[in-house]
Amino acid sequence: MRNSIVFALVLCMSVFSMSSSAFGEELVVYSARKEHLIRPLFDAYRQESGVTIKYSTGQAAVLLQRIKAEAENTPADMLITVDAGNLWHAAQEKILQPIYSKVLLNNIPAHLRDPENRWFGLSVRARTIVYSTERVNPETLSSYEDLAHPRWKGRLVLRTSKKVYNQSLVAMLIVEHGEAEAERIVRGWVSNLAAAPFSNDTRVMEAIVAGQGDVGIVNTYYFGRLLKKKLNLPLALFWPNQTDSGVHVNVSGAGITTYTKRKAEALAFLEWLSSEKAQRLFADANLEYPANSKVSPHPIVASWGDFKQNPINLINAGKYQARAIRLMDRAGYK
Repeated sequence: MRNSIVFALVLCMSVFSMSSSAFGEELVVYSARKEHLIRPLFDAYRQESGVTIKYSTGQAAVLLQRIKAEAENTPADMLITVDAGNLWHAAQEKILQPIYSKVLLNNIPAHLRDPENRWFGLSVRARTIVYSTERVNPETLSSYEDLAHPRWKGRLVLRTSKKVYNQSLVAMLIVEHGEAEAERIVRGWVSNLAAAPFSNDTRVMEAIVAGQGDVGIVNTYYFGRLLKKKLNLPLALFWPNQTDSGVHVNVSGAGITTYTKRKAEALAFLEWLSSEKAQRLFADANLEYPANSKVSPHPIVASWGDFKQNPINLINAGKYQARAIRLMDRAGYK
């Protein structure tokens, strides 16, 4: 009983402290990005502006529900999260407010931000094809859709459909092709699998290196991480759909909470996050691409070459997410 009382008091003091901080020279951010990726940004902004960023990290869905539960009592001025599907859900739940900023409209391309300006992409992750340089001629690769062709039978390696990154990819396929054709493509992928889907992108690449498969689909920053550990990695990236729709991209991004009492200060910080200095910090930390097209990517990322992005607005990754999940389930994609 005593331990329970102590815990309750500590929790109340923590909530009070954080709530009080929102009214001082501080902003409060809830972030689904890991601390080591965002803390350098917060430190840089404090040095430049004098504003301290207090933050709480966690899973995207948990943070969204936390803001919903706290409602007008939330201390959070801003939500930072990964994947456009998660940002779309946050906007649909009305925990992010529309804002107008010439700075953000100028810095962030239209397809990487909410049409109603409730959230803005801040870093770009390309979900592209990775292949074995020992067993695959890149001239035989062309598109996401082509990976459903029987030529890849027993050669394709994928991450589980339970991950939002693949759900967003399939959602965008639905937008491009319609649900029936998208299902045909996904069924083709399943038919071509060399092994049961893996839990993460790193394991997908390790399976290809080990000879379990020849080709897969991964986020580019996972490739970069593995490449830093294994310089002679017998893998390479291929940019699909360059003659039509372009490479599927996604974002990590942010929006200002509906309940903030420091909207002007939060907007100033969000605009700063789209600036050239912040974009380099934001993207380089995880080997992603800057959302601001005026900013060059990290040299390692730049070495992978230029590519055409799919210009369809990423709001569709959220709008069609539920349909994508049902489609993958029907197709036997586990």
